[in-house]
Amino acid sequence: MQGNKPIIDTLNKLLTEELTAADQYFIHSRMFHDWGLNALYERFKHEQEEELDHASRLVERILFLEGTPDVGSRSALNVGKTLPQMLKNDLDYELAVGTALKSAIAECEKAKDYVTRGILIDLLTDTEEDHTHWLEKQLRLIDKMGLENYTQSVAS
Repeated sequence: MQGNKPIIDTLNKLLTEELTAADQYFIHSRMFHDWGLNALYERFKHEQEEELDHASRLVERILFLEGTPDVGSRSALNVGKTLPQMLKNDLDYELAVGTALKSAIAECEKAKDYVTRGILIDLLTDTEEDHTHWLEKQLRLIDKMGLENYTQSVAS
């Protein structure tokens, strides 16, 4: 099905963001593993897999719209050096992706591309209700428990 070029371009921009998020979660998960923070390693590995699933859904839609997925582009990574910095950097990235998704959803509405809009709403729900919410909760826990207690709780 011949797709709308601006929608395909927007999907490719979102694809870049999802692949970048997967890369950032990848490096952070491996850093957590190296530090012995196994609960965070597992969670971030899971987040990386979810970002790759988001990317896969975007690739499938771009192909359906007869576009060419750009799987080679990435935005700059913002790798943290401390646990709180890593959580904050990932939260900032998720918030930016959420904003981009909302903008893309509005663009799809204008173009009357309701199927793509539905896919993006699913991605936004996952971004806001899972990824963003979880990261915000971890930062609140650090504030309430203190970094040492939080770190001990995620080392198992």
